[in-house]
Amino acid sequence: MFKDLFHKRKYATIPSGSGQARTKPDIPEGLMSKCPKCGNIQFSKEVEKNLKVCLGCGHHFRLNAWERINMVLDEGTMVEYDAELESEDPLGFPGYAKKLDAQKESSGLRDSVVTGEGLIGGFPVVVAVMSFDFFAGSMGSVVGEKITRAIEQAHEKGLPIIIFSTSGGARMQESILSLMQMAKTSAALAKFQGDGGLYISVLTDPTTGGVTASFATLGDFNLAEPGALIGFAGRVVIEQTIRQKLPDNFQTAEFNLQHGQLDKVVHRKDLKSLLTKLLDMHSVKGDIAHGG
Repeated sequence: MFKDLFHKRKYATIPSGSGQARTKPDIPEGLMSKCPKCGNIQFSKEVEKNLKVCLGCGHHFRLNAWERINMVLDEGTMVEYDAELESEDPLGFPGYAKKLDAQKESSGLRDSVVTGEGLIGGFPVVVAVMSFDFFAGSMGSVVGEKITRAIEQAHEKGLPIIIFSTSGGARMQESILSLMQMAKTSAALAKFQGDGGLYISVLTDPTTGGVTASFATLGDFNLAEPGALIGFAGRVVIEQTIRQKLPDNFQTAEFNLQHGQLDKVVHRKDLKSLLTKLLDMHSVKGDIAHGG
């Protein structure tokens, strides 16, 4: 019979626990990084040397507030404002207080923005730098207060202000108190810019919701990092509302640039030099007043 023509091949097996068994290599945690865009796996140290930009496709990884400060400001010049301010639970929102404590512990920050003054290319400037790793960069009352105070400091000292935005939008746990920060920050900027102050806005991935609808898009220069998601409502919400399929690159920095919402898309390695040029056009080199 046909079945007699074919014999099942026997394979040798290695008993479990024997010295010949293959073991999984012990790779230290954090040694390798996987690009979320192209899937390329690379050494984390090499990515960090490349300013946290993928060596394969150029994807810009997200930075926390202090990583960006150390990358953009001249070394050792940052003087922080309002470091003691932190969010509380003004509305008694269920579970919010515990979540705030967890966010502080995991991110090492007191809230989702760090403000202060320093030098960029030798030019004095006030900065506000948002961090997505604290409550997805959401804007609560403390975030709005710190940014408003930074704008007022820039106004008082006659310095430009640069705001680096990354946010999921208004913080729902603070409801109307969060939404009020849109008007508060915008009003402070209107007064500052009306008196000739220079405001440079740098939008990073992602910048959405109430932050996009307020201070993030009010710059004299609106810059963005490549591929950054920038918009108000989400893609799904918009598609369901207008009942149309949106372009694949919708709400990317490049799409916004093409449609006149941005002045320039700037690679991370070129950002500091461009900011220095813009500050050079507006400022005079000199010692910065350390205070605040």
